[in-house]
Amino acid sequence: MSKAFASQADLEEKRVSFTRLSDNAYAYTAEGDPNTGVIIGDDAVVVIDTQATPLMAQDVVRRIREVTDKPIEYVVLSHYHAVRVLGAAGYQPKHIIASRDTYDLIVERGEQDKASEIGRFPRLFRNVESVPPGLTWPTITFTGRMSIWLGKLEVQLIQLGRGHTKGDTVVWLPGERILFSGDLVEFDATPYAGDAYFKDWPQTLDNIAALKPAALVPGRGAALTSPEAVQQGLAGTRAFISDVYECVQAGVAAGKDLNAVYKETHAKLKPKYGHWVIFDHCMPFDVTRCYDEAMQYPDPRIWTAERDVQMWQALEG
Repeated sequence: MSKAFASQADLEEKRVSFTRLSDNAYAYTAEGDPNTGVIIGDDAVVVIDTQATPLMAQDVVRRIREVTDKPIEYVVLSHYHAVRVLGAAGYQPKHIIASRDTYDLIVERGEQDKASEIGRFPRLFRNVESVPPGLTWPTITFTGRMSIWLGKLEVQLIQLGRGHTKGDTVVWLPGERILFSGDLVEFDATPYAGDAYFKDWPQTLDNIAALKPAALVPGRGAALTSPEAVQQGLAGTRAFISDVYECVQAGVAAGKDLNAVYKETHAKLKPKYGHWVIFDHCMPFDVTRCYDEAMQYPDPRIWTAERDVQMWQALEG
């Protein structure tokens, strides 16, 4: 392979930030590694996305304990990907909450996704032995919308549409207009779209914008702490998804095969987005999924560790 597979060459440690957004909300970010959100209510704490392993979750817990001694009662999964969910045991929550669509995806492809992602991200999963056997299962599921009440603080969990996956959940503090987007929004980081719905994603971003967040914690990248920064994050994510879709659609319309479409799309997008975190990691998966969606697969095919490597060899070998 001419390029190291996925993120196997990404072994450099990232600098962690724990950013206070309000009296109730914090963002745990690490220079483009997966983010975790923290909400502190009157009587309990909610964690949004868990880190990849319980050992990695310990650093989040340590930072939470620097600002509160309230119990961590809830973990919310924005979607099903292993780097977001396998650290859940590290918080010992009373409840793990996810959309019903996310639960169904765990049933359908959780084992394959776990094996796939462990192979892609050796640095994030180097303590994989700390993950309990089996999968991370929600104890509460919902469809559309639900609220958690932390005393008088309302925390809304909302499905605003498909995008990164079909089960995407955002977490919204309506009183403070702070939103945790999961991987529906990225900032200076390449959206991973291997399990995406390209046709739906822009409308879902519009639905996020309609809430008029004053601050937003993306799935990767720095916390966006002003309405102007939120608009920038939404616009960048929308532009990337639209550019991939436009390039792939043009190639499909011209009758080109996946390999040709990938090379053309990568070359066209690299000058604009190549400096974003995990650009070279994401592009083969993103273009393959977009090509699938354009051709014959309205729903994403399951990525297995074997399919990952076969695809990479075909496009980057």
